[in-house]
Amino acid sequence: MKFSSLAPATRSLLARLAEPLAFAAALGVFGLVVFALYRLTGEVRYDDVVASLVATPVSDLLLAVFFTGLSYAALVAYDFNALAYIHRNKVPPVTVAMTAFSAYAVSNSVGFGPLSGGAIRYRVYTKFGLSPEDIARIVAFVTFSFGIGLATVTALAVLPVANHLGSAMGLDPLALRTGAVVALILIAALAWLGHRGKPLKLGKLTLTLPDTATAARQFLVTALDIAASASVLYVLMPHTGLGWPSFLAIYAAAIGLGVLSHVPAGLGVFEAVMVAALSGGDAGVEQILSALVLYRIIYYVLPMVTAIAILSVSLVRPLATRLPVAALAQLAPVLTSALAFLCGTMLVLSSVTPTPDVNLDFLSDVLPLPLIEGAHFLASILGLVLILAARGLQQRLDGALVVAIVASLAAIVFSLVKAAAVVEAGLLALLVFSLVATRHRFDRRASLINQPLSPPWLFAMLVVLAGACTILFFVYRDVEYSHDLWWQFEFSEEAPRSLRAALGLAIFGTAAGLFALLRPVVHHMAPEEAHGVERATAIVMTQDVADANLVRMGDKRVMFSHSGKSFLMYGCYGRSFIAFLDPVGEADELPELVWQFVEFARAQGGRAVFYQVSPAILSPLADAGLRAFKLGELAEVRLDTFDLKGGRWANLRQSVSRGERDGLTFALLPPEAVPAVMEDLRAVSDAWLAEHDSREKGFSLGIFDPDYVASQPVAVLRVEDRIVAFATVMVTDTKAEGTVDLMRFHPDAPKGAMDFLFVKIMLHLREEGYSTFNLGMAPLAGIRKREAAPVWDRLGGAVYDLGERFYNFKGLRAFKQKFNPHWQPRYLAVSGGGNPLIALMDVTLLIGGGIKGVVGK
Repeated sequence: MKFSSLAPATRSLLARLAEPLAFAAALGVFGLVVFALYRLTGEVRYDDVVASLVATPVSDLLLAVFFTGLSYAALVAYDFNALAYIHRNKVPPVTVAMTAFSAYAVSNSVGFGPLSGGAIRYRVYTKFGLSPEDIARIVAFVTFSFGIGLATVTALAVLPVANHLGSAMGLDPLALRTGAVVALILIAALAWLGHRGKPLKLGKLTLTLPDTATAARQFLVTALDIAASASVLYVLMPHTGLGWPSFLAIYAAAIGLGVLSHVPAGLGVFEAVMVAALSGGDAGVEQILSALVLYRIIYYVLPMVTAIAILSVSLVRPLATRLPVAALAQLAPVLTSALAFLCGTMLVLSSVTPTPDVNLDFLSDVLPLPLIEGAHFLASILGLVLILAARGLQQRLDGALVVAIVASLAAIVFSLVKAAAVVEAGLLALLVFSLVATRHRFDRRASLINQPLSPPWLFAMLVVLAGACTILFFVYRDVEYSHDLWWQFEFSEEAPRSLRAALGLAIFGTAAGLFALLRPVVHHMAPEEAHGVERATAIVMTQDVADANLVRMGDKRVMFSHSGKSFLMYGCYGRSFIAFLDPVGEADELPELVWQFVEFARAQGGRAVFYQVSPAILSPLADAGLRAFKLGELAEVRLDTFDLKGGRWANLRQSVSRGERDGLTFALLPPEAVPAVMEDLRAVSDAWLAEHDSREKGFSLGIFDPDYVASQPVAVLRVEDRIVAFATVMVTDTKAEGTVDLMRFHPDAPKGAMDFLFVKIMLHLREEGYSTFNLGMAPLAGIRKREAAPVWDRLGGAVYDLGERFYNFKGLRAFKQKFNPHWQPRYLAVSGGGNPLIALMDVTLLIGGGIKGVVGK
């Protein structure tokens, strides 16, 4: 059954459940993998793992740090290659290096939703003029090249060691070699097809692959990255009986499975594969586990700590670091959020592991037992508080800043009191320092408790809690459970202390999860009251955007800024709260208005969508966690250069001459003169609707409502004093821009009347001193579909090419092109990980008046 054949209600239900089901599936995978890992380590004891950790030579640790630096240097080269591939080299090299390093450090360590590498690049690169589609192409290039490189390295590593690898993993060596050869043949074929950078046609889809030089350069970078990262773990591992090539093949397979699992950072999946593949050899499972723990700390945690330390110092002493502080300051909310999440996770996990005996003996001599017990329990709760505060830090909330600083300071004290954990306290101190250094970035006044947890954040919190429970059972698997454990309070009794902490985490985490899930349902809203429309209209007349006059319709709600000097208009369909155009008003208030709307939509249990927004608002949208997708291009004519003289205007001159011969006369009626001809205008409108077998739309288009039509000038065409065509003209007092909304023609209007009307309106506005004329948007125009583009671009390009039978995409652009306009991109922006296709469907249904309106035209 095809998705498109389902009933609209069923499609809406599936779309609403898609994201929760995906996270539930990922959580299920994580649960199964953790259970398998628990079984694989059945004979391992926690003390043995700790002893193996302590016994790791310092030289091995230093070698691991060296290979980590080498791997991240290769990762930074990914971005340089991607920028060169899309011919966007305007970003300073230092900014690219710091952005890429931070993106990989965060995505490797946390690896979900708002804290992904793509979000980090979006925040910084948009400051240097890169469009959302440019950034999407960078992410696509990086993802595609990593996938191809990982497959190639794995296949090459398998070929010479298939026999050894097969015996270690219980697989047939012939099957391993066959699979590796097939993979290499397919990769070689793909490389040959794109060796000259020529377009590759796959049916209706055209794809431009990197040329041979770019592909070769990127393969070398990917191979270096994978080889160096594998070496980090290899030098930490004890003698396993496997050579480096065999180990590389196993490592690459484990990384690939971790990525496919969609579990944050492949946590548990990677470890289970490595333990399953390496156990049974010369090394004990406890040694393998200790190496995996050190690998996670060195390769994942250390780079992120380094990134946040560099950023914090650069903000405190910009001249000393010589970094582009203004651009890199965009990273502060994401990096501090990731560090807060990491510190919270550290506190949660440390609460279910025993304190070293040396530290416990020292504490028992200087502190009373109740103080240690209380500090242990409260530190675990503060860990969950930091995880929740990380959500607010990512959104730049001042309340989250205060909560994170207070919780971190308290956690520092509790960490020292409960376990004399100096390293733990040091990491928390770094979090406090980074929050204080970047405090000016958290300037949004909002209630932290009113921020609902999105599915990615809820999923990440559940993974942490599930991991804590797994570690609890692993550490104390030899302790026989009894009800008396809950009431044992002794220095030497670690199991009861951890058990009580786990209970507190479960209660607090469940309460937070239920609070996030039991959000208010979407409320459908009544049209905006007249006084709100009047206030908004007064603001519109002081601004430069003529399209904002659509607020006069009164069919949209209006959200004002706190000062009342700015607003945005929006509607609602399904779970989508859809803002139309950029916010209107004072420039310095617009970013906060974006946040205000996004938070309002979330509080109502819905998604925030911005429809037909300009590049000017992309940076605030990125800060608010929205992803932008190109919707089309808007045609803008500069009236100071609009003249019917010259060869390029020949067709328009002929249209004007023909209209004059046909007896067409033009007039622009002021608003006060419109009521006198209202019935004539209605007759033209009714005839036009009947001729096109259509009905009135709404939201982004006006409808024939007498009050709306009479609220602005109306351009009319007459033949022998009979009105045969009209258009409502939208203008503002700044005379920066003019445009039309309703445009209706009687079936008897002379051929070419549309061209005649547009030319006359533009000439009239030019004489009145207007700067530009907005011809409206050409949907899906200008969407790239040839490079390694995201699915949205390829789909949009295909619809533009193949959808002529349903909508005159190319014809509309061709009509506008006759006026030699400048094309400006327009975007659809969707909050979080929202599906742009579902959001666009909701926009279409809102404009058409529901499913009946869309189906019935």
